[in-house]
Amino acid sequence: MKKILKTSVLSNVCLTLCFLPAFSSFAQSVKVVEGNPIIKDKYTADPAALVYKNKVYLYTGHDEAPAGQERYLMNEWLVYSSSNLIDWEEHPSPLKARDFSWAKGDAWASQVIEKNGKFYWYAAVEHGRIPGKAIGVAVADSPIGPFKDARGTALITNDMTTDVKISWDDIDPTVFIDDDGQAYLYWGNSQCYYIKLKANMTEQDGPIHKVDLPGFTEAPWLHKRKGWYYLSYAYQFPEKIAYAMSRSVTGPWEFKGVLNEVAGNSNTNHQAIIDYKGKSYFIYHNGSIPTAGGSYRRSVCIDELFYNADGTMKRIKMTTEGLKGK
Repeated sequence: MKKILKTSVLSNVCLTLCFLPAFSSFAQSVKVVEGNPIIKDKYTADPAALVYKNKVYLYTGHDEAPAGQERYLMNEWLVYSSSNLIDWEEHPSPLKARDFSWAKGDAWASQVIEKNGKFYWYAAVEHGRIPGKAIGVAVADSPIGPFKDARGTALITNDMTTDVKISWDDIDPTVFIDDDGQAYLYWGNSQCYYIKLKANMTEQDGPIHKVDLPGFTEAPWLHKRKGWYYLSYAYQFPEKIAYAMSRSVTGPWEFKGVLNEVAGNSNTNHQAIIDYKGKSYFIYHNGSIPTAGGSYRRSVCIDELFYNADGTMKRIKMTTEGLKGK
């Protein structure tokens, strides 16, 4: 059942409790949320966002490790939607790692993108047969799912990238569709890679290319504004967010420096950048909700993003007030 995370109108909660007793369990899930993090009843991580038909759909990982355990345990992804970026509606989990029959776990960072009325979910999971992380593709007719495996096999496996001798360099997929309709998949840890995608969005079109970026750790994200392409990514460790700019989606890329500092109590950082209703927004996670798990319990936040006259981005000011404080 859907849950509404409300930031206002406490009377709605009262009405629900008084007049809909049959839905008391639902009523108890209504949350009054102010500021950042925007979701406080679950640990959410690695945000990606999609603007579609005047709504924002937020896709996150779900940190689920038991209290006191310092490890990542992520079995499913979560999805929320909002028309104002303040009040968020939670939908049933649309995809779990086990929905990829060839995977054996780890619902790591992902992104959803729309093309021709279909929604494609690119996700990093642990492969069940080929050692290491892999990237799968799921598809749905709705941004909230349900999603199903679009291929029956992984799109990217760890044996396809041999420049880095680790088992987790094939993570953090992000997809960008350029103005000419060509789609690109970027991903990586320690080394950034990209490929072109075929028109069906589920097959590789051509070779894997490497992208050399200063201090690249993981979490690439692509967006475009006024003829400039922006490639932001997690930088160094503990992770900041840095970015580079180019006049081409495939580079060459000019490094522009740090966009966001280390987010409180989180060694990792992961960002999405969107434009919505005339403003730009930076979506990220931190570890600000008190927890016995430290950096392994992350929570999504949103702050406004601003540009300079030359197209560069101003450094993000992370706030506890969030958008409600504007």
